[in-house]
Amino acid sequence: MSNEFADEVTASDDAVTSDITELTTAESERDEFRALAQRLQADFENYKKRVHRDIEDANARGGAKVIGAILPVLDAFDLAVGHFADATSDEAKALVQSRQLLLDSLAKEGLERLGVVGEPFDPQVHDAVMHVEDEGGEQIIDDVLRAGYRWKGGVVRPAMVRVKG
Repeated sequence: MSNEFADEVTASDDAVTSDITELTTAESERDEFRALAQRLQADFENYKKRVHRDIEDANARGGAKVIGAILPVLDAFDLAVGHFADATSDEAKALVQSRQLLLDSLAKEGLERLGVVGEPFDPQVHDAVMHVEDEGGEQIIDDVLRAGYRWKGGVVRPAMVRVKG
């Protein structure tokens, strides 16, 4: 009988070893699937961020394209306002108000006007077409010949300026 008992113990040991092996394999597979799920989740989060960034970039480029198309209209308004600067007629007032309304509306959407007389010259946002000698060491804007514009951080068109200094 002890031989039968020894056979049962050996069979029981083999079953336990087999169960432990299956459990170890299952734990290993579980860990692999968990790691795969975490990688997939991280990849998906990165994908969502990239798509969101690409959409924002496309919107900004589209907006800059529209702004570029509107620049001649803004230039025409600037010339007209300069021409009627001393006029007090209702038409001149309406023209000035229309121009300001357009500029305010575009500013709310992210348009910045570049080129203010007296500010320091910055070659990244100003295009110097004339230079006037001055005793001061710093180069400043003496006159704005054509306004420049920045759309959501990017320069759409540099301001054409006369520089003093």
